[in-house]
Formats: sequence, structure tokens, C-alpha cells
Amino acid sequence: MYRPYPFTVLLLCALCSAAPAQNTLREVDRIVAVVNNDVIVDSELRARMRDVRAQLRESGTQSPPEAALTRQVLERLILEKLQLQRAGDTGLRVEDEELNKAIETIAERNKLTIRQFRDVLERDNVDFVQFREQMRNEILLMRVRQRAVERRVSVSEREIDNFLATRKQQGSSVDEYRLSHILIAVPEAASAEQIDTARTRAEEILARLAGGESFAQVAAEVSDGQQALQGGDLGWRKSAELPTIFADAIPSLKPGDLSPIIRSPSGFHIVKLVDMRGDSRYVVTQTHARHILVRASGLVTDAEARVRLEKIRIRVENGEKFEELARSHSDDTVSATRGGDLGWVSPGDTVPAFERVMVALPEGAVSEPFRTQFGWHVVQVLERRDHDGTEQVRRTRAREQIRKRKLDEEVQNWLRQLRDEAYVELRLEE
Repeated sequence: MYRPYPFTVLLLCALCSAAPAQNTLREVDRIVAVVNNDVIVDSELRARMRDVRAQLRESGTQSPPEAALTRQVLERLILEKLQLQRAGDTGLRVEDEELNKAIETIAERNKLTIRQFRDVLERDNVDFVQFREQMRNEILLMRVRQRAVERRVSVSEREIDNFLATRKQQGSSVDEYRLSHILIAVPEAASAEQIDTARTRAEEILARLAGGESFAQVAAEVSDGQQALQGGDLGWRKSAELPTIFADAIPSLKPGDLSPIIRSPSGFHIVKLVDMRGDSRYVVTQTHARHILVRASGLVTDAEARVRLEKIRIRVENGEKFEELARSHSDDTVSATRGGDLGWVSPGDTVPAFERVMVALPEGAVSEPFRTQFGWHVVQVLERRDHDGTEQVRRTRAREQIRKRKLDEEVQNWLRQLRDEAYVELRLEE
């Protein structure tokens, strides 16, 4: 868990007349980096390094040498500072109400009340106020990245077709890969000398890995990737989520294998295939249903809508045709023209309240009136079938995966551009 950035009033140094007091304050909160018109101080860096060391211990990864860890952590702080500055420049804010809801969600996922969640944080020596502000920053970071890159990313039907066709040609049954990654970055307008230096460094790192050194430890020490302090772990990635530059190299690897050095505009990459798992088919139970909807309005109260629908249901039970009553009385104008027919409905196609009633009905049965956010319904189940939705699910997932891959690449490019355009002065040696 990352700590927030406490803002230190550095001008206090100038206001303190006694030399010993000045030296003490400078030692505690000396500036370690200037980032545009802001600063990072030593106390921020040391606090974040304590958190990172704890994370590495928890994951079983040996901490890299102190100098390497300091460089890694400081670079993360610089990138975060730049992103928060961009958020401020563009007017992005996270209001207290939104922040409270986000924290409540975290507590609920851990099956805790807010009071219990605070108690857990306090037992771990985490100040709740600081935790709130760090959460606010995390939301801001996510939002500013989305705003910066979302509009640049789209996925066409042709891209989905090409991806699925490629997988079919390859005969691949692998659906997901677990990857670890090391990036040796080069600047956006790197000189030939900078590129050669980075390539040589990547070759030396690959030799260390081939010699048996821990990938996670080496990544934490040397990688410029965003997951460096997680040992380079990219987690499970769908095939289409693989960065484009990895797409050719990964399918030829076996679990445990290292890729050759891969060149991209952002630098040199080394990838380890940790594991992979197979594709599967998706068979769902579909329901062919029809319904009648009555909405409350300025002329019809909610109670009157329910009574009206109950009378319609009784008429169906007495033998009148459901489809004719739907055409005459349903407020769902789209389905009403089809006699209330909704066609074949898959799980998740309707709102939960509607689906619960529909799924519980036997074939041929008509429900009691029930309420959803759209109004009052009666629904009739006509028939059910098992449907192989594999192709539809694959296309939906392929779209999501291609989009995620593109977003990841755009975020990396945006962060590099943000860093290259910023004024950053390192003062670690002072």
C-alpha cells in the first residue's frame, strides 16, 4: 500500500535562524528531486521505500541493492507527481463523496465495516487520513491516464476478425499467458549512442537471467517498466492483450522460457513466459420469453400500474392471447409490435430483477406482476435451449483485450512523453 505525499513547507529552512535547527530540518526534508514547479523531499522517498520493501518481502522477492531501489522508487514518484500535476492543470478532482464510496467498496470487498477497516489500517500503522488522500491520488492517476489516452484508442471489427483468424490459423488452444517483463527504456529522441548503451545493458541483463538469477529480483533492480517493483509481473494476459511487440515472440515460448531481446520505440524488452492456460467453450442456457410492461406516469400511479397489470395477467390466465394483449397494453413499444416477444435472452442481457423472475419460471408459465427500474412487468417463458455462445463471447472478449492492449501501449507512450517534456532535476547526491 503506497503512502501519500506529505507536503513539507520547505521555506521553514530559511526562517530558522539557528544553524543546528537548519541542519536537522535539511537532513529530514531535503529536496531529492525538482519536478517542474514542485518538489519531492527525502521523507517522501524514504516512506515510499519502506512500503516497497514491505511489498517485496510479502511477495517473496529479494529487495534490490539500495541504490537501485532508490532510483526505481524515485522515478515512480516523479511519474506520479507529473500525472497529478497534469490532473490539476486539467481541473480533475475527486470529491469527498466519491472518495468515501470508493473506500466503502474496498471495505465491503474485505467483508468489513468502515470502522473495522480503519481498525485494520491502524493495526498496520497506516494513518486513515493519509490512506484517504492516497486513495484520492490513485483515483486521480487512473482518471488522468484515461482522459489522456481513451480518445486515441478504438477497435474495429476488422481487427477482431484478423485476431480470431490468426488464432485459428495458428491452431492455438492457449487463451491466456502469465508474463513477467523487464524494460530498458530509451528517450523519445534517443541518440545512436544512447540506443547502443541501452542495447548493451539489455544483453547483460539477459545473460544474468540465463545464468540463473531471479527474474523478479533483477526486474525490481533494473527495469524501467511500470511493474518493476512487482518483480516485473504483468499478471495473466489474454492473447489479444499481449503488447503488439510481444505477439510474435510469446506463442513460441514454453513456460519458464525467456524471450530474445525485443526492440520497440520505448526501448528494449525481455519477457519471461511464466505459465499459460487453455481456451474453453461457453455454453449458456437461453430463454425465449415475452413480456408486458406498464409504467407509472403522471396519470397512472405506481400502485395503479400494478393493479392494471394484474388484470391483464388474469385475462391471459383466462385464455386471451398474450401477444394481442402485449400489442394493446405494453408500454415497451419495441417489443409490443412483436407481441411482447424478447427473442432468445442470454444471461446478463436483462436487468437482474427481470432475470431472476424469468429464470425461476417453468416453460409456458406467466409470472405474477413484478417491478424493475423500468416499471411493472409480467413475463412468460416460451422455451429454453442450451446455446453455444463461444463465438460471440470470443468476439466480445477479443474487443476488450485488444482495447486493453492498446490502452496499455498508449499509457506507456504518454508517460514517456510526459517524462521527456518535464523539467526534472535530481538531487540525490546533495
